[in-house]
Order: sequence, then structure tokens, then C-alpha cells
Amino acid sequence: MRTVLSVEKGGPDTLVYRTDAPVPDPSDNEVRIRVLAAALNLPDLLLIEDKYQDRPARPFAPGSEVAGTVDAVGSNVSNFRLGQRVMAVTSSGGLAEFVCAPSTKVSTIPPEMPFDHASALLVTYATAWHGLKYRGKLAKGETLLVLGSSGGVGLAAVELGKALGARVIAAASSEEKLAVAREAGADDGIVYPSGSLTSQQQRDLSGSLKALAPGGISVIFDPVGGEYVEPAFRSIAWGGRYLVVGFAAGIASLPMNLPLLKGADIVGVYWAQAIVRDPEAHQSAVAELCDLYESGLIRPRIQSSFPLESSVEALKLLSSRRATGKIIIEI
Repeated sequence: MRTVLSVEKGGPDTLVYRTDAPVPDPSDNEVRIRVLAAALNLPDLLLIEDKYQDRPARPFAPGSEVAGTVDAVGSNVSNFRLGQRVMAVTSSGGLAEFVCAPSTKVSTIPPEMPFDHASALLVTYATAWHGLKYRGKLAKGETLLVLGSSGGVGLAAVELGKALGARVIAAASSEEKLAVAREAGADDGIVYPSGSLTSQQQRDLSGSLKALAPGGISVIFDPVGGEYVEPAFRSIAWGGRYLVVGFAAGIASLPMNLPLLKGADIVGVYWAQAIVRDPEAHQSAVAELCDLYESGLIRPRIQSSFPLESSVEALKLLSSRRATGKIIIEI
């Protein structure tokens, strides 16, 4: 089969395109999927650089979410049939014509959902939904701040925050990116400086956020981290929830008197582990997301699509942080 393999630690240029890789066999509890679309995510870059929590043995194909049709099932799998349209979470292996996934991480696709949208629904939307609804308990009428609001998970958080009835403030590193978040439904927005922030820039950022939400921000959704954490946290409301989603700008340090003075919670959002620990809750969440999709409340925003043999180019676009939405590999 055709695939893209990581054969050594490094960036996208270290990947190798192959046409003669063996087709994987499903284990007893797995489903083999003929992949028609795969969406790229930041963990794919971290995985090939050995910077992610999981480190599969090489050679391996990156790619953590796919959509396609059921090609084979393991002996213990009875809830899927051959040819069924499905989407799935795979820790790796998605950039290939075939991939195997545990049946607990495979979900059916609504008839009206195209494969490219299905491939872009799980990692970003499910992460944001798990964070906002189940970890952050975002309620109607509350104020939500989304950092990195033009990326895949950021845009998902903007849409889902609106679906939950919150007032959404989007934060991004350029006016162009902020415009994308506004198109997704953000009520207000702010452009923050990129790169290393001076102390004055951090104070200015905190002041601007406080001006947009004088009563404080109820929930902060943060896939960015780095030097943006402290100024954002200083704008949080009493009893607010700070959702730690990722570290695109690095792992931050935070003065721990701030959570005390704000009576605020720092909440970890580790969706990949949550679906392993509670697969039934994962399937319920996916069903909720499909209902929101069918109601027109959410739509994956796809910036670019590439063929499998152009995966290196696609991953370079992802690593440039110029993406405003999802990047899809069509197979």
C-alpha cells in the first residue's frame, strides 16, 4: 500500500513516501479502514520529532484521525460491517491507504457528512467539546476566551462555545487570523503580539482582555501556552476555569498566587487519554458532535487539501503556523 513513513527523528523532510508497504492486519478488537481522507494536527509534527507523549516504534506513519470505509474487522468486533462509512482516532498510521484502529475509537459517519469533514471532526472538535463541556463546564451566558482561535482546535472551540450559548472572545496573532475566528462566530476579538513578549506587552494584553470582559472571563481555552498564559490568567473571573489544552508557544510558568486570588481552577484537557479511560463517554460525545453538525451549528473549516504523496508539503504548511483551519490529505 501507499504510505508516508517516519524513518528518523526530525521535521517533515525526514518523511519517506512508499508504495510497497504491507497492509496491516486488524487484531481481535480492531477495525481496518480503507482511508479516504486524513486530517493533520499539531501532534503529527510533535510525533515525528519525538516531542509527543506517545512514541511509536519506527518506521511509522503519522496521522491521528481518518475517515473512510470499513475494510476488515477483528474476531471480537461485531458492531461494524464491511463497507460502512466511518471516522476514527489513530495515534499514528493515518497517512496510509489502510489503517487499523481499536473499535472503541471508530464511529459511524452521518449520511450527509463528506469524508473530508468527517476526517476533520474528531481531534479538534472532540478535544474542544471535551474541554468546554465536560472539563470546563461552560454554561450559557458565560464568557469564553479562545487563544490561538484561528487554528483547527481554536476554531472548533469558537463554534462550540457559541453552540453552548457563551459570549466568545477570540485571540489571534494577526488581523487576518482574527477575521477567520469572527467568521466562525466570535463576538469580540483581540490581536496579540507574536514571538517573545516583553513585560509591557504582557501587561497590555492583560489590560486589553480586562477591557473586553470587565467582569472577568469565565473560561479560557488555551492551546497556545507560553508567555500568553499569565496575562490571560490575570483576566479570569472569580471561580473561572483555565483549560490547559496545548503548548504551541511552549510550556508556561504561572505565579501560583493567581489561582488562589481568583478562586480559579487550572484544568487539564487530555482528550486522547480520556477516550481510552471512558470509551462510552467518547462515543456519546461523538454522537453529540454529529447532532451539532446535522443542525448546522458546526462545520469543519478546511483550508487546504493535498494528495498523499504531497504530505511533506502539507506538514510544512502546518508547521508554518499559517494555517487557518484544517489541512486534509486525500487518499
